[in-house]
Amino acid sequence: MSEAKRQARQSRMTKETEIDVSLRLDGPAGAEAETGVGFFDHMLQLLAHHSGIGLIIKARGDLHVDAHHTVEDVGIVLGKTMREALGDMKGFRRFGWAIVPMQESLAQVSLDICGRPHLSFNTPSLPDKVGDFDTELVEEFLLALCNNLGMTLHVDVLRGQNAHHVIEAVFKALAKALEQALERREGEAPSTKGCL
Repeated sequence: MSEAKRQARQSRMTKETEIDVSLRLDGPAGAEAETGVGFFDHMLQLLAHHSGIGLIIKARGDLHVDAHHTVEDVGIVLGKTMREALGDMKGFRRFGWAIVPMQESLAQVSLDICGRPHLSFNTPSLPDKVGDFDTELVEEFLLALCNNLGMTLHVDVLRGQNAHHVIEAVFKALAKALEQALERREGEAPSTKGCL
């Protein structure tokens, strides 16, 4: 098993956003998240803490329009950074799954970091907002993450009423599934093909 440090840094600058992401897949766990979108920062902090990833995200975006570009572009850059940190795509588990409760909400996440991006996202109907955060942006973030990491992700919220609880359960379940999938293990690429 390679003992190389699984870490990376990526930046992206457009006319809409400036994003900088640094991460360490092997921790120490925790996040410095400064996106200008408070609820999203909270979810990124949960994601890092519960997955064991060390994460620094700095983002400036056109929040005078709305948070869409910022949230989506963070997903893009985070996915690319995680993919870079995995290097040759050898020596990790690949698959992960978790079922996580958050009070009345229960989220199930299954994922495969395999180079084939796909998102299946099923939640109960949610109100449009949690505070100032547009709840539809959760799916946009996850889609951008999947497409740029090369991850198949299935998110199923089995029950839930409170939008904050539902979204928090999703991010925590994603974190625990990532923790499992990213775990170091002996061997070549986690595929019978010999590569991912």
